[in-house]
Amino acid sequence: MLKLGLLGSAALMLPVERQARTDLSIKNRIPESQLPRPFQVPFAVPPVARPVKRTATTDVYQMSMRAVQAQILPGFPKTTVFGYDGLVPGPTILALAGRPVLIRHINRLPALSPFNTPTTTSVHLHGSPSLPQYDGYASDVTAPGQYKDYRYPNVLNSACTFWYHDHAVHHTAENAYMGLAAQYHLHSDAELALPIPHGRYDVPLTIKDAIFTTNGSLVFDDNDHSSLFGDVILVNGRPWPVMKVERRKYRFRVLNASLSRSYRLALDSGEPFTIIGTDDGLMPAPQRVQTFRLAMAERYEVVIDFARHKIEDRIILRNLSNPNNEDYPSTGRVMMFEVASNATDTKNNTVPAVLNPDNATMNLNETQAVRTRRMAFERDGGQWTINGSTWDDVIKSGFEFVIANPGLGDVEIWEVSNDSGGWFHPVHIHLIDFRVLDRNGKPPFPYEIGPKDTVYVGEDEKVRLIMKFRPNRGRYMMHCHNLVHEDHDMMTQFEVGQGGNDPFSAPARDLPAPSL
Repeated sequence: MLKLGLLGSAALMLPVERQARTDLSIKNRIPESQLPRPFQVPFAVPPVARPVKRTATTDVYQMSMRAVQAQILPGFPKTTVFGYDGLVPGPTILALAGRPVLIRHINRLPALSPFNTPTTTSVHLHGSPSLPQYDGYASDVTAPGQYKDYRYPNVLNSACTFWYHDHAVHHTAENAYMGLAAQYHLHSDAELALPIPHGRYDVPLTIKDAIFTTNGSLVFDDNDHSSLFGDVILVNGRPWPVMKVERRKYRFRVLNASLSRSYRLALDSGEPFTIIGTDDGLMPAPQRVQTFRLAMAERYEVVIDFARHKIEDRIILRNLSNPNNEDYPSTGRVMMFEVASNATDTKNNTVPAVLNPDNATMNLNETQAVRTRRMAFERDGGQWTINGSTWDDVIKSGFEFVIANPGLGDVEIWEVSNDSGGWFHPVHIHLIDFRVLDRNGKPPFPYEIGPKDTVYVGEDEKVRLIMKFRPNRGRYMMHCHNLVHEDHDMMTQFEVGQGGNDPFSAPARDLPAPSL
């Protein structure tokens, strides 16, 4: 009863608090003419997290979520951000398939964000088939002064680009906007044996947009709970940075960590990208494309070959945008690559014609499906809904309401539709990955031909997905990854089988914490 009461009252109070803060901040927003010029800041790679302990079976990490002052915009005061270990983005975790990871996440944030929202947290390892109690269930929150231990089995056999980010009920958007996001790379022996770029040539690119005031503060303006569109593009926390590259191939793990902005990326040199991986692993075969659409939370592994360029050449990564973004002159460019030298290492510098032919999800076919379900993402009566329901319905049911109950091991087809117009919805399904069968009856885009957990559902689109529900029983979330829509309340849950672990069965605990 206490849990339900607190969550319900928080949902009612937050919009008023947000509005008061937003109205004040918008007046001090940096005018477009005063924004820093692009390509003045050097690119930086987030540090790799180091385990505090390695046992015979598990790598153990400890991270503290903290508020820090960061110099983001040159020529402006420092900005208050929230970071895992005080870093934005947080440190990249490198894991090996088959070797479990335990992460103790400690909430050392202040009681309220700069937007007057509570700073309870819930950490979701996006893409991981975690048990329900470690999945970052939205209403399973950790308060400031508490910690929670998250266990990740890393049971997948294929290499993946996961990411970890906040998922706290009704203020995921604020926490993620403040900086609580980072990449998690799951490697496998098969992937490491491929001659694709590895090591320092395997580079995370976490892209997001933001709005700033003249005093350096972040502005949270969600346009009446519809979307937040910033006019500053950040890559790994830096505005429009310049990366010095060698004349060889690089592998970029491109993550859209924006709240509401999608991207359509292209190189101003006109050369193609070679897509080798999607959200949950390497593709069966590489795909060459001139441009690709990147919704919030999607990840693509992209190879760019700089060998064809001369030293001192500059190549701009452009954003051609998509319908229903709010664009500015400053949002058409993302970052710049500057060719600085010949290759100092030419190992792992090819892309083979076959990458991952035996991925189980990509080998699913429609004859295996035991049923088809329809999931409508709609704006209905001022609410963001899924089949007419919201997360508020889940809360009011005592967290028992589910939109679907597939059996463990079942193969199903889900038809995900967006008929309301005016918005696109990146749909994320927890626990599983899926194969995109078709989009409005047409084949998926070439860059989508790989295992995915998030799919761009555009205006008036219907996308068919095939998936197998494994490896766990229990309740898991599905939601729009426009985090403003998620918080208001475009999220529901499904249950795999019966008798799975309760999402609340590993609650947060008060500090001080015992030794790991």
